[in-house]
Formats: sequence, structure tokens, C-alpha cells
Amino acid sequence: MSEIGTSTPVPSSAPAVEVDGLTKRFGARTAFEDVSFAVQYGEVFGFLGPNGAGKTTTVRTLGTLLEPTSGRATVAGLELRPDNGVEIRRRIAVMPEAPGLYLRLSVAENLEFFAGLYELDDRRARIERALRAVNLTDRADELCRTLSKGLRQRVGLARALLSDPRVLFLDEPTSGLDPVAAREVHDLIETLRSRGVTIFLTTHRLAEAERLCDRVAIMNTTLRLIGSPAELRDRLFSKSVELRVREPLPDPERVLGALPGVESWSAGPDAAGTYLLAVADPDQAASAVARAVVDAGADLLALTPSRHSLEDVYLQLIDTDVEASSR
Repeated sequence: MSEIGTSTPVPSSAPAVEVDGLTKRFGARTAFEDVSFAVQYGEVFGFLGPNGAGKTTTVRTLGTLLEPTSGRATVAGLELRPDNGVEIRRRIAVMPEAPGLYLRLSVAENLEFFAGLYELDDRRARIERALRAVNLTDRADELCRTLSKGLRQRVGLARALLSDPRVLFLDEPTSGLDPVAAREVHDLIETLRSRGVTIFLTTHRLAEAERLCDRVAIMNTTLRLIGSPAELRDRLFSKSVELRVREPLPDPERVLGALPGVESWSAGPDAAGTYLLAVADPDQAASAVARAVVDAGADLLALTPSRHSLEDVYLQLIDTDVEASSR
């Protein structure tokens, strides 16, 4: 086993995870309901939502720790049902936010113990390779109780990599990590993706999700939105550009109102001489706006597309849910 993610071949066409109408209830309480999506091999799939939205319960269900109430799913090529549980667990790994290490054992002893539970062959090579992957080789003989929370997270990630999983479920993998350690985890995730491993990432760090994820799903008991960050921005926000001139335009309607590609305009809320323009295509509209402003004798300071982040998308959607539930 020379590299993480290379020893187990993966299908080229079938999804790594496919969910159809999955629901989980605990008595009268619904954890999640009628959830459907598919995740491809080699994809980093972000799973976002507020506390209590059903994210962790969904991961525990797909990881065979909970049985769904209804619906169906396929995980790593196997149908999610009790008699497939052992084989599914051989093909996946789950790293919870709390790694659950034995604190009186060393890093290497923890990994040796879990490799034995997984009944893995070639344990020493697997342990050495997992330690290298998370940059903990020089900490192998240290007791886990002496490690910081961030280092324990990295040990938990090494444990998840021992079985060379096809699908890796990560629940807040950078929780408690400093920026340098978090970047190392990000680099590892990107390396695993390049080798065809599917990463199912639950995180509250929206900038992290925007950087790493090919697509994200936003949950709030039901699946609210799914798509790439760029697709979700386009779906929730109109395209716009921000215009800044040195002095306010004497007649902005005459300058901006009839321009091709400009659907509407409004004065910016923060500074005089700033205007927000709703446009069909920011790149095409920019040149027409620049010419019109210069022809009007104004000093053009800036003309930039408005950039909405994944955080803007998330907050807009969750705020909408809160408003709807309060009515």
C-alpha cells in the first residue's frame, strides 16, 4: 500500500453515495426527512446546516450506525441494509468531531489497536503511512493524553485513513486546529480527492467548504439546496456590479438608466458616489458602464462585480427558514 487512496480500485460511473427519499425519525421527532442526492467518486461534498438540522444523524445513518426509518441508499457500491453493514464499513471510514482515542495509549498504540479491530493486513506499513499523511511521524510514541486537541484531531484522521477508505466521512475535521494544521488537513483532503477518494465533509466553517467542496448541500431537516458554491450564489442572488466615482453623478438615471445589460440601479448605502447595478452579465455590462461614466465627465474610481460568498448563501437561506417557521 504505497499511497493513501490508491490501493482500492473504485467504480468509474456509479455514485459513491446515492440517497433516495431517506428519512430518520426517533419516535415523534424527525431528524431528517425525504433526503435525496448523489455523490460521485473523487468529489468533496460539503454537508452544511445549523445545529439540529440532521447532518450528523445523516452521516451516522450512511455510516451504518443507525438504521433509516424509510427510503433507500447505496454507499460505496452496496445497498444500505443491515446484512451489508460489515462490508460497507470495510469500504468507508468515519471521523467524528471527538476522535475517541485511548488517552493512556501512545499514538502508535492507538492506531495499532484500531487496525486490529478493522482486521487489516500489513498494519505497520498502514500506520506509518497514515502518520506521514497527517505529519505525526515524530509523535508516534507520545501518549495521546499529552497531545493538544488539534493533534488529537490529526490522530483521529490518521485512524480514519488506516483502512484506505473509498468514502471518508469527516465531521468537523479542523475543529480546534490552528491555521497551519488546518491547512495541512485541507491539503490532505485535496490529495485524497485527486486519488479518487470521496470526501463527505460536515463543517461549520463556510470558508473551508467554499475552498474545498466541489458541491455543497444545505440541510435543515430537509435538503434545502444542493450545487456548487457558484451555482448556489447565482440561484439566490442577482448578478450585480458596484460603481464608484469621485463625485456623485448629477443625473444618474440619464447615465445608467438606459445602458444595455443594466437591468436596474440604486445608490450605494455606504458612500456618496457609489452605485449598485443589477446586470445580466457583469463582464459585458462593465465596458458599457465605464464608457458611459467617462462620457458623462465623471472620474471613475472602481467598477467591480459584487461577490457573494458561500456564507452569504447560507445565511440568506437559513434566515429565510427562520422567518418562514415564525409565521
